[in-house]
Amino acid sequence: MKVLIVTPPFTQLNTPYPATMYLKGYLNTLGIKSRQADLGIEVIHRLFTSKIITDIFHTASIDHIASDENLLRIFQFKNRYINTIEPVLAFLSGKNRSLAYTIVSRNYLPEAHRFQNFEHSEDTFGELGIIDKSKHIATLYLEDLGDFITATIDPHFGFNRYAESISRSASSFDLLDSELKKEDSIVTTLTKQVLNEHVKAIGADLVCITCPFPGNLFSALQCGQFLKQHYSKTKVCLGGGYVNTELRSIHDERLFDYVDFVCLDDGEMPLTALIEYLVGTRPITQLK
Repeated sequence: MKVLIVTPPFTQLNTPYPATMYLKGYLNTLGIKSRQADLGIEVIHRLFTSKIITDIFHTASIDHIASDENLLRIFQFKNRYINTIEPVLAFLSGKNRSLAYTIVSRNYLPEAHRFQNFEHSEDTFGELGIIDKSKHIATLYLEDLGDFITATIDPHFGFNRYAESISRSASSFDLLDSELKKEDSIVTTLTKQVLNEHVKAIGADLVCITCPFPGNLFSALQCGQFLKQHYSKTKVCLGGGYVNTELRSIHDERLFDYVDFVCLDDGEMPLTALIEYLVGTRPITQLK
C-alpha cells in the first residue's frame, strides 16, 4: 500500500500546511510507504515564472484591460513583471537575500494599486528592517499581479484560497458540480500537472486530500476528478477541517463522483481503518 497525502491549492504560501506531514509521520510508524505534498506552494512556483506570466499577458483581453486603469497600468509594465518575477520568487523563498536592497530602492519592481497606501506604513519598518520591508514590497508586487490574474484569466484565483465563494455560497452541490465540468483554468492545469507527478513518483494506491478550509474544496474535488479520469484503480479519500464541519452530513451522492471515501475527525485511526479495508484485513462494516 502506497499513500499520497496532499493539500490542494491554496492555504498558506510561507510554509507547507502541517496536516499532511503529521499523517505521513504517523504512517511511517506503521511502516506504510507514503509521500506528502502541498500542491498550493508548488503551483505558485510554477505559475509565477517568466514563461507563464508572459502567456498570461498574451492571453488577457486588451478590451477588458483598457477599461480598468489599474489593469492597464499593470499591463503597461508587463516586461518589467516578466523580467523580475523569478528573482522575486527566489528572494521570497529565502534565496538571494542581497536582492532586498534593490527591492527597497523602489526602482526595481513595478507598482500598481496595492502600493496605494504603502507610504503610510513605510516608517514602521525602521532603519534595520530592510529584509522585512523588502518582503512586504515584494508581496504587494505579487498581489498586484494576482489581481491581474483574477480579473483577466481566472476569477477563482487567490493566494490563500481558490474558488472559495463557490464553496461558501453553495446551498447544494449543483454549483460545484457545474463548475467542475468547465474547461480547466491555468491554475487547474498546473495543479493537475503537479498532482500527476507525485502520483507517478510513488505509484499511489490511495490519495488522501486534506481540505482544511472552504478555499480548498474546489481544488480538492478537481484533484479527485483528475484521479478518477486517469488513475481508476487509485482510491481517493477526502478529509480535513472543512470536511469535518461543513460536510459532516452529506446528502448528495454526486460528491462520490469525485472521491471514494470521506474521512471524519482525527485522521490517524480512520485512515488506519481505511487502509486495512483496502488491503483486505478489515470488513467495510468496521470502517471508522
